[in-house]
Amino acid sequence: MVSALLVAVIILALIFDFINGFHDAANSIATIVSTKVLTPFQAVLWAASFNFIAYFLIKDHKVANTIAKTVFENFITMHVILAGLLAAITWNLITWWFGIPSSSSHTLIGGFAGAGMTNAAFMHVNPFSAINYDPIIKIVIFIFLAPIIGMIIGMAINILIMNICRNARPSVAEVWFKRLQLVSSGALSFAHGGNDAQKVMGIIYVALVASKVITNGTVMPEWIPFACYSAIAAGTMSGGWKIVKTMGTKITKVTPLEGVSAETAGAITLFATEHFGIPVSTTHTITGSIIGVGLTKRVSAVRWGVTINLIWAWVLTIPVSALVAAAVFSIIQLF
Repeated sequence: MVSALLVAVIILALIFDFINGFHDAANSIATIVSTKVLTPFQAVLWAASFNFIAYFLIKDHKVANTIAKTVFENFITMHVILAGLLAAITWNLITWWFGIPSSSSHTLIGGFAGAGMTNAAFMHVNPFSAINYDPIIKIVIFIFLAPIIGMIIGMAINILIMNICRNARPSVAEVWFKRLQLVSSGALSFAHGGNDAQKVMGIIYVALVASKVITNGTVMPEWIPFACYSAIAAGTMSGGWKIVKTMGTKITKVTPLEGVSAETAGAITLFATEHFGIPVSTTHTITGSIIGVGLTKRVSAVRWGVTINLIWAWVLTIPVSALVAAAVFSIIQLF
């Protein structure tokens, strides 16, 4: 039976998905806007379209399955899911307000895990027994691996392109790279939709199981992916302009050639991790890719002060989200 609480949780999950879209819009459009290939409105429309196209082509939902398994089923209640979502939304809005490109994926995982651990404590059970360490360890490892992989691939692609095109006329090359940026930005937006929408799909699926609307192992109802891809595309359409500035200009100055390299590297990394069902941060990945293309010019081309601040935000996202979720869950238990 569908309860009011379940409806509220689904609505909150889709709100988080929408916020994820405008929070992470910068990942797909920052370089294409900073290089003036598209206007901001054209860029978000382009990115949102590819976010949604992923709904028709990605059907395996491996990332959603990983998210659903981060907390063991016997510690999952509707209050756990509610607290996790509220914590994730809070941290996403705070980082958006300050223009910090943090990970929407990790704030959701941190919130969900933190609420599950707090529920275990209320049950007088070891809080850490609520956590499924296999997916959590993979997620934590890829906090550091995803940007490094993106950086290495970004450097390799940029060096390869520069060597292939070293005899090309600069004016002709720039025209072609601006055209290619449409392709690379579209690929990154497609990968972003396929990766990030699945995280909310996993949470909604868990909510349906916890409410006994469906049993665990049931095929995911088709309306869930449709709603999640729609929400993230709508969020991308609204844009996250503060974070666009950080991603497009503050890390390093990006040319059309470098934009193609960074976006292609980010897309390749996301496609690979999605194939293996690993929920990685789109933000971390594209940031690493942008740093990689900056390094092909010189080390000083990267503004390391900005980069270090971003890394601190990445490291703090999961634990802070977990603590906020723990506080929210404890408050909910009072009522």
